[in-house]
Parts: sequence; structure tokens; C-alpha cells
Amino acid sequence: MTLSRRTLLATTAAVAATTTAAAGPAQAAPAGGGRPLRIGFERLADDGYALLDGERVGVVTNPTGITRDVRHIVDVMHADDRVNLTAVFGPEHGFRGTAQAGGSEGRYDDPATGLPVYDTYLKSGQPLADVFTASGVDTVVFDIQDVGARFYTYIWTLFDCMEAARLAGKRFVVLDRPNPVTGRAALGPVLHKEFATFVGRQPVSQAHGMTVAELALLFNGEFLASPVPLETVTMTGWKRSEFYDTSGLPWVPPSPNMPTPETALVYSGTCLFEGTNLSEGRGTTRPFELLGAEGVDGRWAAAANELGLPGVRFREAYFAPTFSKFQGKTVGGVQLHVHDRAAFDPVRTGIALLVTARRSWEGFAWRSDNWIDKLTGSTQVRTMIDAGADTDEVVGAWQRELAAFRAIRRQYLLYR
Repeated sequence: MTLSRRTLLATTAAVAATTTAAAGPAQAAPAGGGRPLRIGFERLADDGYALLDGERVGVVTNPTGITRDVRHIVDVMHADDRVNLTAVFGPEHGFRGTAQAGGSEGRYDDPATGLPVYDTYLKSGQPLADVFTASGVDTVVFDIQDVGARFYTYIWTLFDCMEAARLAGKRFVVLDRPNPVTGRAALGPVLHKEFATFVGRQPVSQAHGMTVAELALLFNGEFLASPVPLETVTMTGWKRSEFYDTSGLPWVPPSPNMPTPETALVYSGTCLFEGTNLSEGRGTTRPFELLGAEGVDGRWAAAANELGLPGVRFREAYFAPTFSKFQGKTVGGVQLHVHDRAAFDPVRTGIALLVTARRSWEGFAWRSDNWIDKLTGSTQVRTMIDAGADTDEVVGAWQRELAAFRAIRRQYLLYR
């Protein structure tokens, strides 16, 4: 992996310092200290939207962009004379969240507010910059709940929108929210640039352990051709070790198959089964916690349990997906039961499940398009498992690249 890192000073030079905006890691006061959690939007509103004064504002958001009393921030800002909200930009699944995976809502006028809603999904570069230009906004605001995994597309919507805002000459503001699975550590393989797609644009680890504001600073300092005028409105009262259920915030599924914070906890590992012929649990009430296929029996759960992976146990399970792989068919497999989430390593667990599935079920196969390589970021995981490597060997193979990413990531962390 090669990362050409600009200095943090160069990153923050493009950022205007305000009382509610974090200019960069060096200026950011760490959260915590017993203060109640305040998310970025709450701090923006507490300050009377001073950061947006005199600007025509567009918001990139989805159903997760809510206040703690479950009002959508678009509805709140639209009703407030202190902010001139003129446009909304919807990502994958759409602004109001009506589309399934791989879909969006298109261009329409929002019935609740009358605001024009523009579609960003699968748009990047100059075409997305043209959308921002056509909208007439001066400042683009981003507020979407992430789940902490490199292949969750919202962080690449963030990246693409930052790049497009730079091309269109717009200012960019990120309103921060918690990483629901903590920000303790970066885990897993780092993407190789030749495998860049919308499930991974840049060399980031599979579980990044960052908030969206921290990622925005990383993108601005490492990966954009030149920095966008960026401001980040940080949280107060959040600590890196905290899981989502300590936040006091309501959970809104960020996408249709992310129903609970427990789903997010396992997702950065078990989403790898999208790259196989096994079901990743879509079409069940426990997506990414249930995995299986026709012909799989109790040998898989037994093999996984024999590994003694920290924080998790595996139950032999049978289920019938209502859509996606094996729709309407009863399949066998495993259900993950995380009993110690602080000890649980989702990426190692995902690799262990791939290794044991391949060894215990003769029908195991990768997807024919090698989608697993896009998810893991290189051919390494697939080829090592095919060659008979065990879990420790596969995990050990990415440690040098992960250490390099962790060193760079550390420069952009805003919270303790």
C-alpha cells in the first residue's frame, strides 16, 4: 500500500475556524469528561446556524439525519428562518429511504417541504459537481449515520461529494455522529487502489474505526486532488470506546438491511459473504447475523466454535430468506451470538467463518465476478483461503499495511 500523506497543517489551512467547526485534529477539544452527548447538528442549531449564515444550503442526508426527538434535520431547518435551506441530496436508498440496496429515489420535489431532491447515487466527479452547480447552493452539508465499515457506501458518498464540491467551488460542512461500533481501532485489510469501486474508493482498512468528520479530514488530507474548503462540526460527550446504545440517540436503520446496532457490530466481517454463494442473511430479520446455504449442516457451527474466537459463539441455524439468495428456500448455516462486544473482532471472525465454511461444506464457492476482492480490497484473502491458509495466516498477511494506515489515521482523530 502506498499512501501519499500531506501534512496535517496543509489540511487544516483550508478550514475556517469557528466556535462550532473543528479546523483539524490539532484544534479539536476531545469529547468526553462526563458531558452529555451532543451531535454535530445539535451544536450547529445551538449556535443559531451561525456557520451557515447568509448561505444557500444543500444537505446530503437520508433517514438517519434526525434529532434525538426523531425529527428529520431537513424538516427542522426548513421550518427555521435562521437557515436558508434550498436543496436536498439523496444517497443510495434515497433521502427518505424508500429504495433497496443498489437503488435510489431519483430527482423529485419532497412532498413534506417542497424542496428539490437531487440524486447523488453512482454520480461522482464532474457529473456530481454539475448537480451541485445546478442546485444553486453555496454550501453542501453532510449528515448521515455511518456504520464503521469501508464497504458501506455512505462514506464514499461523502468522498464523492467532497470532490464534487471542490470542483464546483462549494464549501463543505460535515455534521458528526458516533461510530456505532466504537472508534477504538482500525481492523482488517487495506484497500489496494486497483480494486477501487463504490464499496471502497481509497486505501482505508475494512473496519476504519473513525467518525464521518474524521474521515472527511482524512479524505481532505490524503486523497482529494486538492482540499475542499471543509468545516467539521464535532460532537461533545462522545468517547471512542462507546457503543451506540450508550449515546441516548434513537437508531434509524441507515439502510434496509441494517436494522439494529447489533447488525452494524458484525457487518464489517460478515458482509464478506456477499462475495460467496452463501446467503448473508438478507431477506431475514437478522441480516449479517444469519449466514447459510442449501446443504450446510451443523458441522460449520461446530468448526467455528472450535476456534474459540473472542466474544462470539455460533449456533447451528436454519432459515428461509424472503428475498435475495435462496429466496423461499430453507437453508442451513450459523447465527452469530456476540456475548462480549468489547472483545469481539468482526473482521477476524468474518475470515474465520469463510475459512471454516470452505472446509466444512463442499459446495462453497466465491461469486463468479470475484466480488470478494472488491470487498476485501485485493486478491489476497481469496487466494490465501483457496490455498488452504488458516485464519491466523490470512489475518497476519495484512498487518504491515494495516499498521501503515493506522499511523496515518491517528493524525485525524478528533476524540479520545
